Amino acid sequence: MADAPQGTLPVPPATAAKLTPAEKFQLITQNLGEVLGAEQLKALLEERDLVAYWGTAPTGRPHLGYFVPLAKIADFLTANVEVKVLLADVHAFLDNLKAPIELVEARVDYYRRLIIAVFRSLNLPLDRLKFVVGSSYQYTANYNLDKYKMSAITTEHDARKAGAEVVKQVSSPLLSGLLYPLLQALDEEYLGVDFQFGGVDQRKIFTYAEAYLPKIGYKKRSHLMNLMVPGLSGGKMSSSDPNSKIDFLDSPSAVKSKIQKAHCAPGEVEGNGVLAFIRHVVVPIGELFKGQGRADARPWVEGDAPADAVFTIKGDPKFGGSVRHFRTVDELDDAYAKGEVHPGDLKSATVQAINALLAPIQAEFNGSQEFQEAEKRAYPVEVKQVPAKKKVKKYTPKPEHLKTPEEKARDAEKAGLDETAQLREAVVETLSA
Repeated sequence: MADAPQGTLPVPPATAAKLTPAEKFQLITQNLGEVLGAEQLKALLEERDLVAYWGTAPTGRPHLGYFVPLAKIADFLTANVEVKVLLADVHAFLDNLKAPIELVEARVDYYRRLIIAVFRSLNLPLDRLKFVVGSSYQYTANYNLDKYKMSAITTEHDARKAGAEVVKQVSSPLLSGLLYPLLQALDEEYLGVDFQFGGVDQRKIFTYAEAYLPKIGYKKRSHLMNLMVPGLSGGKMSSSDPNSKIDFLDSPSAVKSKIQKAHCAPGEVEGNGVLAFIRHVVVPIGELFKGQGRADARPWVEGDAPADAVFTIKGDPKFGGSVRHFRTVDELDDAYAKGEVHPGDLKSATVQAINALLAPIQAEFNGSQEFQEAEKRAYPVEVKQVPAKKKVKKYTPKPEHLKTPEEKARDAEKAGLDETAQLREAVVETLSA
């Protein structure tokens, strides 16, 4: 188990030492989609600080959707939760071979560096953040024995159901995909955590863990779930769909281009990826900065805005350029639903916010040769092979003096047939004339 390097920025002023157990619980559970086992967490907080884990399989390139769980983990760290980030290399391979085994190690390194860069950009203390690579304990004898125990009591139906929203679904599922939920459940015990954090798409794996871990003698953990943010094209934000996501290393012009193309129908709030990103990433991070005494680090809030404003939208100068400040995300959603905010103005403000969030991360990337090399190793540029042109064989007639009598007779017969055919064609042409 390797600890993340210490952050170089100061610890936020709202330190956990000043928070009561009730305040910590509020911070830990705010802005979530669902909490399973809340009372258990409250009881533990009366005794000590909590330990949590969030896992990510290093498959495709990390995208802006990762800001959603990472922004929430910022709350955990502020509440003095020890957060273990599981870089699930074994899971990455098990999920229908999404990550080639020879690239998994390189992607683990890149994910780790990128996640650290994100937390540094948020000015968070890193002493409570720990990175664990799955294979560091998932190959041990005890872990494998427990895996066999889980396999012995889990039906194929339950394993498939548990991973239905997470594991890539195919008509003939591989055994590896069925093992995925079993391993994720066991990770809670082997990482020694009080709760696991993930998206609502992981709910079936979480309830599987709650039901099955006690059957092999381990305690049931709590589970916290954040809502899933729609992709830019309207569906789920996915690494495999370049049109649905923004990469952490996308240039400002690329960000602008992708946001301009994003699905953002006038008056439509449900499934609007732009509004969802503002709600789950921009505003929570803005409040974090404000709590750190860095309100000026929020370029998405104008300097002359009211003290409680969370987002500012400036109208297009062509149409008067009116400025409107919003005190809550609900207020912004309501205004958009009523048609009081134009999609173009919303997108322009979002582009500014995203580029501001990405700037310090990209600065760290551009300033580190090791970081850049890690990215190249993790996602090598594919060289397309140009198929070689087929050689056309040229026919060279066999010299007469080398032909056998049979070949000469066959050639003569063919010549006679050709001559007869030519004569027939000439007669037909003459009669037609």
